[in-house]
Amino acid sequence: MNEPRTLDELWTLDELWTLDEPWTMNEPWTLDEPWTMNGPWTLDEPWTVDYGLWTDRGFVKIAVCIKQVVTREWQVRVNESKTWVRDSDASWELNEPDAYALEEALRLREKHGGEVVVVSAGPARVAQVLREALARGADRAIHVQGDHFSTADAFTAAEALAAALAPEQADLILTGLQSDDQGFAQVGVVLAEKLGVAHSTIIMEVQISAPSTGSGPADLRVKRELEGGWFQWVSMPLPAVLTIQSGINQLRYATLKGIMAAKKKEIRAVAAPPVSTVKQRIASVYMPEKSKQTRMISGSAAEAAKELVRVLREDARVL
Repeated sequence: MNEPRTLDELWTLDELWTLDEPWTMNEPWTLDEPWTMNGPWTLDEPWTVDYGLWTDRGFVKIAVCIKQVVTREWQVRVNESKTWVRDSDASWELNEPDAYALEEALRLREKHGGEVVVVSAGPARVAQVLREALARGADRAIHVQGDHFSTADAFTAAEALAAALAPEQADLILTGLQSDDQGFAQVGVVLAEKLGVAHSTIIMEVQISAPSTGSGPADLRVKRELEGGWFQWVSMPLPAVLTIQSGINQLRYATLKGIMAAKKKEIRAVAAPPVSTVKQRIASVYMPEKSKQTRMISGSAAEAAKELVRVLREDARVL
């Protein structure tokens, strides 16, 4: 670049560019004169940059509710009161359905920008799954502290999560379809009611797009799984709560870089609100009783085969 170049001519990378010669800015640079690039460019017109999808409150903020459950390899033992399991020496892990919700949130952030906040309710050990979520890519975490959440019903858990999430004003809240321990599949639905927002369940696909009107909140479209192999597309307003079906995506695992970065990310601890009237409690927990019974089926081969199919379908219900 020994001679001055202008922006009016076509710039190409066909020639070799080097930094062997000194580059200087001895003359003042100003924006007072018009800058052109094959046409007049002015600063009077609005300049826009696509940094991601905006809602009426800013970038999309996604909250993910996660739960810590005992590992599937742990030998389950009923406690002395027969109301729950003996978990004092249990090993713990992230609830698998919640892992799919977290993965979906991370993919939506990668596509649209914004922030992913994870929240979990439980005792001090819950920080383990919060750190794991941060290592996988979440931006920050909220820990609702309380030792009673292990056996809490869906109403108590949803009430605590709603109190922690209300100040966040999240545009989208994702939960797993159900937990691996209690499996009630109710926390997400009750949480939406507590927050006064729309909700949908058993979600297999999430689409967020710019508003069709050109302004206002973004549009949300979800695919629900129904019975018999059927699916349903639903359009919803934001904010909303979605319960994510397992298998919606391919889970990622924490990298070494992510684990190191998670140590510097924020986990904000908040106190659980006072427990209101308990609407549901576990009356009894017991191990399945094993029994064996022999039944002889008489008749011809054709009659015995027909009766066997009926017994397996109607009595044993294995077909």
